[in-house]
Amino acid sequence: MKILMINSFNYLRGGGERCFFDLSDLLRSHGHEVIPFCMDHPKNLPSEYSDYFVSYVDFPTELAKPGLSPKLRVVERVLYSREARQKVEALIDLVNPDLVHIHGFIHEMSTSILPALKAAGLPVVQTLHDYKPACPNTTFVSNDTICEACKGGKYYNMTRYRCKRGSRSASMLATAEMYFHEVFRLYQPNVDRFIAPSRFMADKMIEHGIDLPIDVIPNFINPASFTAVYEPENHFVFAGRLVRVKGILTLLEAMRHIRGDAVLNIAGAGELEPELRQFVQTHQLTNVRFLGHLDTGELARLVQTARFTVSPSEWYENYSMTVIESLASGTAVIGANIGGIPEQVRDGWNGYLFEPGNAVELAAKMQALLDDRELAIEMGRNGRAQVEALNSPETHYDQTLEVYERMRRESTLSPAVPAGKSAVKAI
Repeated sequence: MKILMINSFNYLRGGGERCFFDLSDLLRSHGHEVIPFCMDHPKNLPSEYSDYFVSYVDFPTELAKPGLSPKLRVVERVLYSREARQKVEALIDLVNPDLVHIHGFIHEMSTSILPALKAAGLPVVQTLHDYKPACPNTTFVSNDTICEACKGGKYYNMTRYRCKRGSRSASMLATAEMYFHEVFRLYQPNVDRFIAPSRFMADKMIEHGIDLPIDVIPNFINPASFTAVYEPENHFVFAGRLVRVKGILTLLEAMRHIRGDAVLNIAGAGELEPELRQFVQTHQLTNVRFLGHLDTGELARLVQTARFTVSPSEWYENYSMTVIESLASGTAVIGANIGGIPEQVRDGWNGYLFEPGNAVELAAKMQALLDDRELAIEMGRNGRAQVEALNSPETHYDQTLEVYERMRRESTLSPAVPAGKSAVKAI
């Protein structure tokens, strides 16, 4: 099978890109041909198809430039990019794919590419790495708190609350983008199915009016890449961005209730770090260590030897790769009972759940595993077994291929949209 794989970036920028690369490699290992279509970013990995990539736009830099022209360029790229449409049409003519699998693409390419895909008669599936189809800010977070004010198409609330980095202009553009999609029917009518890594995400999309079929396929990793040692030491780990919605302040508050000398290792960096360091100093938390950003090997070794890891998020986590990696390492997880985390952490079996923001409950769960090393080891073994069964490459491949085959069967039942008949041609 020949798959056109679309993602904004062709370098390892974040979790979405990791899934894009891992799935591409997995499909190739089973004999499929995968053709990338991305933005031509300076950090991209080499690709024989890079001549067909969409030109690079640095949005913050362009918006900060004086004059109207740079801002209009950003607006054009976000709302409707003729270049992106023409480039993807040319690539389709060159490679003649069997289907299209989209990851992230919205801002860097715009939805202009979608009618072009459907005009070519191609089945289109998108893996959702965020909540963009329902939330202009992609996260259901506004000003560091969960927000669903745009429910029911009330996207003007995005501008009202300045959800996008606190910027009125950025928020207005994101608002306009959502209304533009709906008025010109550029998004959902041109996608056949969504894939959601968690049942929570699928249900939240349906709750917000998304009426496309949604298949739930959890993220995957190769368990063989993670060595479980089951010899936990007297420390535990938080790994992630140091931002408020990750719940790191709740974790530090919980540390005030911990008995003994176990050390919390914080692996990561972010805007909240000065405030966190001040909190630690004020409350004399001598058993907290800030390690900064660690490379993959360093973090893996740290998690391997931890009594447990903590995922105290206070937003709708989709399906956390950090949690998967901890469980694959044979390390139990204490996670907030929010978003997709409860689908990964089975309370009392491979870790514990606690109410988001509840530092006292979190402290009690942490203390339980600090006091019972054998229980932590048992939970770690259970977590490793879960990953091997649920998050393995072969399981993911089988589930993905089932979606592909279903889409190809369905596409033969309805004729392709004739070229030139798509609503995009009228713009």
